[in-house]
Amino acid sequence: MDRTELETVWAPRLLGLLRIVAAILFMEHGTQKLFGVPTPAHGMPEAFTLFWFAGVLEVFGGFLLLIGLFTRPVAFILSGQMAVAYWMAHAPQSVYPALNGGDAAILFCFLFLYLVAAGPGAFSLDGARAAK
Repeated sequence: MDRTELETVWAPRLLGLLRIVAAILFMEHGTQKLFGVPTPAHGMPEAFTLFWFAGVLEVFGGFLLLIGLFTRPVAFILSGQMAVAYWMAHAPQSVYPALNGGDAAILFCFLFLYLVAAGPGAFSLDGARAAK
């Protein structure tokens, strides 16, 4: 395998796989908030609270990322959500992400920001729509 094949064949496939795996993990946070699956450590939020709306974004935005539909705008919104989540919920607890539990929020934030620039990669409805 040469560099050209790696960049043209495998990079889009791995980007698509990264998007899919990240979406599944992200959706898990939303299903925990909205449906109690897996069982949340802090209980489920009341409907129409900020935490509940975060769950809605995580489930439905995560699903759109999973199928690769409207990837760039959805990733932009979810990146912002994770930045807000970090600064509102995690940063006040400690300066260190490993101690405040915000490391996942930081990773999701920058991963989604990368998807805004890179696009969905392979295995996406956005790609299928562009090919038509």
